[in-house]
Amino acid sequence: MMFGYSDEWWVLLFFPVVWWVPFGPFVMGIMGWWCASRPGRRPRLWSVLLPLEPVAVSTTAMVLPLSGWDDPARLDDVLGFLAVYVGGITLFPWLLVYGITRARRALRSRRSASAGAAQGPADTAAED
Repeated sequence: MMFGYSDEWWVLLFFPVVWWVPFGPFVMGIMGWWCASRPGRRPRLWSVLLPLEPVAVSTTAMVLPLSGWDDPARLDDVLGFLAVYVGGITLFPWLLVYGITRARRALRSRRSASAGAAQGPADTAAED
């Protein structure tokens, strides 16, 4: 241990975990907008790959060591972690922005279609 910090290399894996808490919802919101705006595999692939490291490392740290699973309060801790960290910080912002973006695009499409139908077909009598 040097200067009060661990000398283990795996501690570096926790830096994205710490940064994911304040910035993760914004990043996932942007990813939700990107997936709703652009069809294809690339946005969806990045929506999975981007949070993979911080969520996997923190989940591993929460689940291990396996010897502590005899305590019934451990299950409550893990379920709370999954609800807040995985659900609240990672999934909820993505779903919220994705849904808002899709609904907004559908409303705009419906408005432009109804505005076009209200005007009717092009008036060809003026050209005669």
